[in-house]
Amino acid sequence: MNRPDREALLARIGDRPVVVLAGGWSREREVSLRSGKNVHASLERQGFRAVLLDMTRNYIQDLVALDPAVVVIMLHGRPGEDGTVQGALETLGIPYTGSGVLASALGMDKWLSTLVFQAAGLPVVPTVLIPASSPPRNHEEAIRALPAPYIVKPRAEGSSIGMEIFPDLPSLLAALPRFQQEFGDMLVQPFLEGRTVTTGILGTAEESFALPVLELRPKDRPFYDYEAKYTHGATEFILPAELPEDLTEALQEASLQAHRLLGCRGFSRVDGLVVEDRFYLLEVNTIPGMTDLSDLPAQAKAAGISYDELVLFILQSAFA
Repeated sequence: MNRPDREALLARIGDRPVVVLAGGWSREREVSLRSGKNVHASLERQGFRAVLLDMTRNYIQDLVALDPAVVVIMLHGRPGEDGTVQGALETLGIPYTGSGVLASALGMDKWLSTLVFQAAGLPVVPTVLIPASSPPRNHEEAIRALPAPYIVKPRAEGSSIGMEIFPDLPSLLAALPRFQQEFGDMLVQPFLEGRTVTTGILGTAEESFALPVLELRPKDRPFYDYEAKYTHGATEFILPAELPEDLTEALQEASLQAHRLLGCRGFSRVDGLVVEDRFYLLEVNTIPGMTDLSDLPAQAKAAGISYDELVLFILQSAFA
């Protein structure tokens, strides 16, 4: 593990500000602001001249006025996590943290990333795509090939927003038009009873490495949904996950491969599901949360990496 050098980063950045870009207008706005405030406070503690910018539709003009040395992107959901903001910053010539345009777009798109993982031989849950413009009945045969119950999820949302479980095909088909209208393209998968796990990754390309696997046990909820993620006491953290050593190593290696396959830079978090003695990869989060309840800081701490050092890993990724 190549630990970041705070003094070298301070010297490289100089007197220009480090802008923490957070907030925005996605459904994950409030979580993004919590992540941004924590990262901003850490940068100030460590001697950086940091500015927390709540992203508006005029964010480009705001950034040009601030003239940052680097932008720390702490946006969750679109347009901050799907490559849109990354492309704007590249056009402006401003260094930014985390993954680039393509990796961000693939990470946000659960359908395309699933296809990438499948093509590489990584284990994924069988998935049916329901385009926003297509009547659900057109996909009845494909869905029927999946075992019930079913879980639906938006193609491009984070934080488990828009996910719901349906016991049978009729109830699913009846509800899908409502989901399509609100979220656009939807994915349908069998709802597998298993253990929710996530693996943090730090670094870029061959220098990337996996953090300890975290198991998440929601209390009184059928799966790790939005409330379980962001409500104090709603989820039990098992860190490291109580898995056999060989399964843990295989899961870490597959998560590392997923990070590299998408071309992620600096940091990510790979979510998965363990069912008996098998695991499945679900998605890659290219800008995982940095709140007090977030998974990545907990995993870093278990690996001997403090919150402040984790922020330095993220900051360093802008210059990878």
